[in-house]
Amino acid sequence: MKRALILLLLAGCTQRPSGPANTANEAAASAPTAPAAPSAPTPPVNDASAQAPLNPPAPGQGGGLRDDRTPISEGPIDPKSAQGAGQVLQSYFALLEGHRDAQAGQLWSNSAEKAKFDARLAKYSEIHANIGKPGDLEGAAGSSYVDVPVQIYGRLKDGKEFHSLGSMTLRRVNDIDGSTAEQRKWHIYRADFPG
Repeated sequence: MKRALILLLLAGCTQRPSGPANTANEAAASAPTAPAAPSAPTPPVNDASAQAPLNPPAPGQGGGLRDDRTPISEGPIDPKSAQGAGQVLQSYFALLEGHRDAQAGQLWSNSAEKAKFDARLAKYSEIHANIGKPGDLEGAAGSSYVDVPVQIYGRLKDGKEFHSLGSMTLRRVNDIDGSTAEQRKWHIYRADFPG
């Protein structure tokens, strides 16, 4: 009899209590399990992001800018100076990198030369530039000119890396009577790159 009582007590401990407190759990346990949502397809890898980082030649190496370690002025830059012309090129290539081609095109003053450079740009899917130290100012017929070494690099449309060392000439009209404020700013006049 003792043994029957122990078995009865054990059986009571293993039964679930009935009542409203347990109905939500029972319903959840007895509900059919929804199939797992299919995982989203893995997006295709962007070819440009999967490629190795660009590595243009460093200054002083073949294909790189001249290794000129002369310190430049850290103060305000006179927009009429050669260094001001270099800043225009920095702005130009920043606009190209940001795919703001129309704004970049406004920094040209020679439409025939711009068209030639645009044809070159059409081969690239990605373009960057390192701007070298501007040369000395030269003057002719009421204008100032300055040549600036430029290393362009990036990727061709087929994904291959490219780099090219050349120069760009900037021009500004001197402060003469009849010249406009826009004419007195530096504009890209010519680009000379091999190939």
